[in-house]
Amino acid sequence: MINDLTDKILNGHSITKEEALQLVWSMELQALGKKNYSLQPIFDLFAAANQIRETFRKNSVDLCAIINAKSGACSEDCSYCAQSSKNKTDISIYPLVKKDIVIDKAKEAKGAGVRRFCIVTSGRKVGEKELKEIASMIEDIRGIGLLPCATLGLLNNNELSYLKQSGLERYHHNLETSERFFPEICRTHTYTDKIKTINAAKSAGLSICSGGIFGMGETWQDRIDMAFAIKGLNIDSVPINFLIPVKGTSMAEMTSLHPFEALTIISIYRFILPTKEIRVCGGRMQVLEEFNSMVFMAGADALLTGNYLTTTGRTYKDDIRLIEQYGLKISTSPPLCLLS
Repeated sequence: MINDLTDKILNGHSITKEEALQLVWSMELQALGKKNYSLQPIFDLFAAANQIRETFRKNSVDLCAIINAKSGACSEDCSYCAQSSKNKTDISIYPLVKKDIVIDKAKEAKGAGVRRFCIVTSGRKVGEKELKEIASMIEDIRGIGLLPCATLGLLNNNELSYLKQSGLERYHHNLETSERFFPEICRTHTYTDKIKTINAAKSAGLSICSGGIFGMGETWQDRIDMAFAIKGLNIDSVPINFLIPVKGTSMAEMTSLHPFEALTIISIYRFILPTKEIRVCGGRMQVLEEFNSMVFMAGADALLTGNYLTTTGRTYKDDIRLIEQYGLKISTSPPLCLLS
């Protein structure tokens, strides 16, 4: 089955939801870690996903870094999130940081070879004053030769158009999971709100980054439904995050995904979204551990490097060394005149 579906994709066709599910079931993931379980089908899946990656994404890896520019005290009730005021976690809480702090972090990322830099804020959405301050930050980030990205909540078309005019290249807004499962993890805003924000960003002429978090109790059907929703929205970059259970959240006792199930998610998304950036982000080191080095073999072609929002990530130096050891190259920014 793997060979047939791989050939189908390499010949320019798409697989169906049913085929994606059948591919998952053929892995027999429920037996992972048990005696006499054979990893060969999963390794065959990785090899096929790697072939699809090489065909459609070549040998470049896109790197992004973020700054947690406004932390905690969020009004939303996302059950996985350490920054929600509904959860009782021990994180730093602070308002929007000053521009010089953001630019220093951006310069550090630029010096390490990172291509994109994202300003991330907690909360339902930023206010008008914050939006103007962030627009100024975006202008300076673009000025030092990075592609500016932002994660600022449920903005509307006018607000996103303003950021686009200030130099924003990409807007990040995760679907998080399937439409069916979304009410299980958040009730203060809706899946429809998220789609509306993504469409507003697209209407503003922005590139879109949207994916989700895996390991929250969702089913494989949910994972595949989200992948096909992303496909329907024609998203450019798809961040794959793995839940890091945080003490004080309602998901604190969740069991982390098995590393090979996490890698299988990457591969299945490569099958469904062969031409898109598959970006491995939060939870990479905590869930994959020593298998972190297999993300490219599983089909990924992009990484969030450095630290995450409230948890530790991986150093620029270590990620760049990993990329080079695979014989891959780091994507570099095009001339900024091409982005206007």
